[in-house]
Amino acid sequence: MSTRFETVAQAERLARRRLPKPVFSSLHGGREQGVSLQDNCNAFGELGLVPSVFDKPATVDSSTSFLGQRISFPAIVSPVGALGLHPDGERAIAHAAARIGISMSVSSFASMSVTEIGRITQNMHFQLYWLGSRADIEARLERAAAAGAKGLIVTVDLSRSAPRRDWAATPALPSSWTVGSLLRHGPSGVSRPVWLMRYLRRGTLPSLRVPNLAGADGQEPTFPEALGMMRRATPPTRADLAWLREKWSGPLMVKGINTLRDARIAEELGADAVGLSNHGGNHLDGTVAAIRYLPAIAQALHGRVPVTIDGGVRRGTDVVKAVALGAKVVLLGRAVAYGLAVGGEEGVYRVLEIVRSGVVEAMDAMGTASVADIGRSDAIVRRDNFFVEPPR
Repeated sequence: MSTRFETVAQAERLARRRLPKPVFSSLHGGREQGVSLQDNCNAFGELGLVPSVFDKPATVDSSTSFLGQRISFPAIVSPVGALGLHPDGERAIAHAAARIGISMSVSSFASMSVTEIGRITQNMHFQLYWLGSRADIEARLERAAAAGAKGLIVTVDLSRSAPRRDWAATPALPSSWTVGSLLRHGPSGVSRPVWLMRYLRRGTLPSLRVPNLAGADGQEPTFPEALGMMRRATPPTRADLAWLREKWSGPLMVKGINTLRDARIAEELGADAVGLSNHGGNHLDGTVAAIRYLPAIAQALHGRVPVTIDGGVRRGTDVVKAVALGAKVVLLGRAVAYGLAVGGEEGVYRVLEIVRSGVVEAMDAMGTASVADIGRSDAIVRRDNFFVEPPR
């Protein structure tokens, strides 16, 4: 089956057709009415770019640096968990990201351990949720450092809510594959025989373990157990993050920021980057897209701390718009997962290639020789109320 597609939107449509409905629903997600999910994509469409004609540079360099690593364009792979979309999962993403020259973020909810992924690529960051005791957190940090993770992304916008809207009509993931659980989940798998055959050829089924959430005792929770951990969790305090900053010697990004106050607190606590995010629209529905308040927070931090955004990035022009408004890089999540669902490593690489090519094309059209040349003047606002002043 062909994995060729020309846009990320096409990859999404192919993924919807090829994945069992519960699997696609868990990926596509969205909370309640999906207002935030939709706004993440719509916001980019409300911005236009200004092309330039005269005195254009002969070449365009789309590379930049982030958290001490050189990357081929201003994007990294966002941490995405539970990638049972393809038997290669994180392995495919690690290979594709390495091929195109960007960093991969390894999720705490990944189906592969950070140790295994570290054997594939050293160009990676580890994403941490504050789940368990400080001893548990420290054990995870030690494993990430030993695996070669170059940076740490601590996600602070935990959700202790019930499952998202699209999950309500699907059976909950079991703790193990038994006759009963196979009977419950079997019909949806059989409905997509090509997807199912990928696993049967390998003699395996989607992993139900969450290795990166093993604590000080080394025990790996099942996916339902991990979700239970998240619902019982409390967000990290300032003291927790100060302790984390002491324990982790490498670059540290605090992700899940939505207010000026929280951004400044993250800076005060020693964050090397601040990640603006509404968690892909999967938490509080109605939260505006991060790019709407990106300029205000980036300006408030005065370039002292790099700012990133995620949510709704589907094209290279989206990346350029974000950079023009103050982002150092964007994080690619669902777009990468759609590519994985359609074609494994080659599908992921194709998505990254589409986005990178779009970045280069936009930079060339605007007459910007380097990423550093992209500025606020390169973006225009199509709607007067586009920008949102974040709470202080």
